[in-house]
Amino acid sequence: MSNKVIVSCALTGSIHTPSMSPHLPVTGADMVREGKAASDAGASILHLHARDPETGQPSADPAHWQGFYPQLAEQSDAILNMSTGGSAVMSLDDRLSASSQLQPEMASLNLGTMNFALYPLADRIKNWKHEWEEPFLRNSNDLVFKNTPRDIGEIVRTLDVRPTVFELECYDISHLYMLDHLANKGVLKPPFFLQFVLGVLGGAPPLPEVLYFLKNTADKLFGADYTFSVIGAGRAQMQMAALSIALGGHVRVGLEDNLYIAKGELATSNAQQVEKVKALIEANGKQVATPTETRELLGINPDTDTQTIERRYL
Repeated sequence: MSNKVIVSCALTGSIHTPSMSPHLPVTGADMVREGKAASDAGASILHLHARDPETGQPSADPAHWQGFYPQLAEQSDAILNMSTGGSAVMSLDDRLSASSQLQPEMASLNLGTMNFALYPLADRIKNWKHEWEEPFLRNSNDLVFKNTPRDIGEIVRTLDVRPTVFELECYDISHLYMLDHLANKGVLKPPFFLQFVLGVLGGAPPLPEVLYFLKNTADKLFGADYTFSVIGAGRAQMQMAALSIALGGHVRVGLEDNLYIAKGELATSNAQQVEKVKALIEANGKQVATPTETRELLGINPDTDTQTIERRYL
């Protein structure tokens, strides 16, 4: 299926705040609507975070996941990819509180501890909807997202019941070497699904030469035992998607990564970005992978949940 391109859609994330866009999903109903529409548009993976439906603040509360996860599982065949990153201000126990119960088909896994600087975003907002937003952003000038080798091992052990397939988030070249180290220790086993995240302040920039370097390094370390996708944060979203497609990779879009559909124009939905990248894929003579094809490409057994574990809806 070398002609198939997997489209992931990250619906809301924990970086952007409600004051930045009226279209950012916040409530459970928002997540279900946006997830279903993104799936219908061509996304075969939905990358999920939860928010407090009253304030829009990033949340690890299992009750907030309950407001949309079961409904999305019932209404869409897309792979539900739960974040284990949550928000950089959450503890590891908090970040795992919902996923440990749900044991999802897929979960994100950041491969290193890093600066995660969001504070420049605060200067763009004139009117704040909620009191938490401005301090959350400005205090990120002293924020470290912690994901040590011990943390990674704990995440893998916690989600090994199913087992869960990981979207391995690589923000820099060092993360590939950490993955190689963890693979040699048997913590993580190939084949790997790598997500190159480019454009976060604290990680590698969204430049073609950076993506070439990351891919060449992954080739050297993992050979044929990996598949890669690319995130271009902000304005680099579609440029990095186009380059990933040309290099034989996959793509991720969504309002977690970019609030805009064009320069100065807010995206009105996640599906709008999915449709745009789908047109880009087809213009390159390729096809969007279906959920069934994506499961085959990534080695996900869709029947595992019913054969070996009970559905853990909260």
